[in-house]
Amino acid sequence: MTVDALTDVAGVRVGHATRTGDGWLTGTTVVLAPEGGAVAAVDVRGGGPGTKETDALDPRNVVQRVDAIVLTGGSAYGLDAASGVMAWLEERGRGVPVGPDPAHVVPVVPAACVFDLGRGGDFRARPDAATGRAAVEAAAASAPGTRVPQGCVGAGTGAAVGAMKGGVGTASVVLDAGITVAALVVANAVGSVLEPGTGALYGELLQGRVEHPSAPLHDAARRRLAQCAARNAPAPLNTTLAVVATDADLTKAQAQKLAGTAHDGIARAVRPVHLLHDGDTVFALATGARPLAPDPLALNDVLAAGADMVTRAIVRAVRAARTVETAGGTWPSYGELYGRA
Repeated sequence: MTVDALTDVAGVRVGHATRTGDGWLTGTTVVLAPEGGAVAAVDVRGGGPGTKETDALDPRNVVQRVDAIVLTGGSAYGLDAASGVMAWLEERGRGVPVGPDPAHVVPVVPAACVFDLGRGGDFRARPDAATGRAAVEAAAASAPGTRVPQGCVGAGTGAAVGAMKGGVGTASVVLDAGITVAALVVANAVGSVLEPGTGALYGELLQGRVEHPSAPLHDAARRRLAQCAARNAPAPLNTTLAVVATDADLTKAQAQKLAGTAHDGIARAVRPVHLLHDGDTVFALATGARPLAPDPLALNDVLAAGADMVTRAIVRAVRAARTVETAGGTWPSYGELYGRA
């Protein structure tokens, strides 16, 4: 049985740590790989990324597998959450061996952040090492194949897409070959997820099953968004993050290709993308449980599915989000603006 989430890739777990109230509107999400780690890669296309340990994922470099990936709020400050995940992994002897003692390991924990500073009202309220530890502990405590909370949780707590509330979303598919491909996204874009003429979600237009909002509803939504954008400050600095995971047996180079093509999924659901305001970053994880067919083109199905799952996950993030109002601003949800449209 699948749950249509990143956790459908056997052994992969997801944990959120969420901070709200008293000036807080932020959090951290950890994707925990199976014991022994997973092949990992990354593709960064935004003009203003905030990342950690991404160079280690270059196929030319020595690190072959990672044990966790951290997605976090707090802009570059929030990258400190990764140190809490590193400490948790070290305590369990998980990481790159660097000495004769099995306890001598260095966990490689790639991380990327979204900008949400001040959205809760306190600019200094941001994730730290304790937040990262809480998120990885939540991942480790979750049952295999469990559902993943979506919307305003973890790294999506303070996320926004334009003037509308963003969040975390996830989706998965099982290919005809039996390979699972899944994505988890933090939707936090400068660009819009809404087709301007109708208010339909770009990501759903491509899926071909859209009931367009009525013109009066769309007009009211546009007025509400304009009012909120005028009151919210400062101008948006954003980023969309994604982790695409599969149980296919991929090399680091193949995983990097998967991370790159998965950006197409962002471009289908958000316009414009990869701006100087954004730090759009996609990680890929491959657990290696299922072999690919010997034909080199067998990877194509995995690549196409990765992009599709990113698009679906962005739609789900937006639909799962709820309206948030704090001292830092107001971000109406798609549900508030358009109901079930």
